[in-house]
Amino acid sequence: MGMNIGSDSDEEEASISAINTTPLVDVMLVLLIIFLITIPVVRQSVAVDLPKQRNLPTQTKPENILISINRGGDIYWGQQRIADTDALFGKLKRVAVRVPQPEVHIRGDEKARYESIGKVVFACQRAGIMTVGFITEPAALEL
Repeated sequence: MGMNIGSDSDEEEASISAINTTPLVDVMLVLLIIFLITIPVVRQSVAVDLPKQRNLPTQTKPENILISINRGGDIYWGQQRIADTDALFGKLKRVAVRVPQPEVHIRGDEKARYESIGKVVFACQRAGIMTVGFITEPAALEL
């Protein structure tokens, strides 16, 4: 790096064609420090093994219980409408004592509120149902 200060001769007034890289190095060091500080913040999470997606065909057994929830949050036991979650709990409690215990399959509408489906799952849990499954449609294949 060179500078001319107070030179009077024409020979020394020639332009210096060197690139000053000091500001570039300063910027790169600041970016490096920022990345080193932010990487540990981004990667903070508890190590867990997430479940893998499985798409198993449903085995329809006559003892399985099919509970459906429509968009409005109405609950259906097969084709019969259930008044509320207390009535659902009563029916599930009677079924939970059977040996072998039947599975409960929940079909929730895509636009149904999570609260409606959560109430059904909670009623199954309170009644002591051991196996609860969610019925979904497989994704359409894109060609």
